[in-house]
Amino acid sequence: MRPMLVDRFGRPVDGLRISVTNACNFACIYCHMEGAQPTGREEQMSPEEIGRIAKVASELGITKIKLTGGEPTVRPDIADVVASISAVEGIKDLSMTTNGSMLADLAYELADAGLMRVNVSLDTLDPGKFKFITGRDCLADVLDGIEAALDAGLRPLKLNMVLLKGLNDREVWRLVDFARSRKAVLQVIELVRAPGVPEGVFERYHAPLKDLEAQLVLRAIRVVRRELQDRPKFFLPNGAEVELVGPVHNTAFCAKCRRLRLTANGKLKLCLMRPETLDLIGPLRSGASDEELKAIFRKAVAMREPFYKPAKDPNRP
Repeated sequence: MRPMLVDRFGRPVDGLRISVTNACNFACIYCHMEGAQPTGREEQMSPEEIGRIAKVASELGITKIKLTGGEPTVRPDIADVVASISAVEGIKDLSMTTNGSMLADLAYELADAGLMRVNVSLDTLDPGKFKFITGRDCLADVLDGIEAALDAGLRPLKLNMVLLKGLNDREVWRLVDFARSRKAVLQVIELVRAPGVPEGVFERYHAPLKDLEAQLVLRAIRVVRRELQDRPKFFLPNGAEVELVGPVHNTAFCAKCRRLRLTANGKLKLCLMRPETLDLIGPLRSGASDEELKAIFRKAVAMREPFYKPAKDPNRP
């Protein structure tokens, strides 16, 4: 039996999200990374360092790794990063979240390096809305990237749609049909009041998922709840699959969280919404043994809280 990290609330940890860069070629209106400084070369983890961290994590029972950013594909050595992780015995699921704009050129290389699947952000199929949301006029590039990912075998492919009131909330069923036609899963994500999101964005664009969930319940032939984050998945009669991703401050969302996060500058982060981190790359570069690095993982898991409590806004009642 492989060792398993378990926090003091009984939650096993078998997933690690690794941010490989803070840089991004998009400027999405709701992104908590907007304004983040690109990770300097001296801070950015090398493929070899990421591979060693993956090996240590695997020996602690972590079997799932997702690469995030920023935008992972802006790293010129992203295929080397993927290869360094895929070489680690015990990693059973290696995926990436991407905006898809560079996938047309990279999908086959990433698949050959060992990437298994991708989540592609796609909030709209309308070019004008796409440019407004992302700050870039490249919807066609993203759609080409989706096709390339499918051709390269990066499946199951998931499309991430952040629901935005007044922008794309009337486009959900169009995205459902688009995802179905590509045999992809549509994930509809509720906008959250996350640290770093520009002021006023939540108030202007937040749309609750409850109305959409009620419609899906009526249309679905089967509903299951994913253990991770207790999210519902709906299977529709036409073959479409839709998942709803609720807000992080929902205690049910946190109660089954099985992930740690690694920032682009090598800090273990206990929770996306919390500021606390433990330095991992510093000790690694100073010659720490694998056992010393494992102790940092164990400490991070021991510090986890049962759920996220947002700080009270003094300007709100």
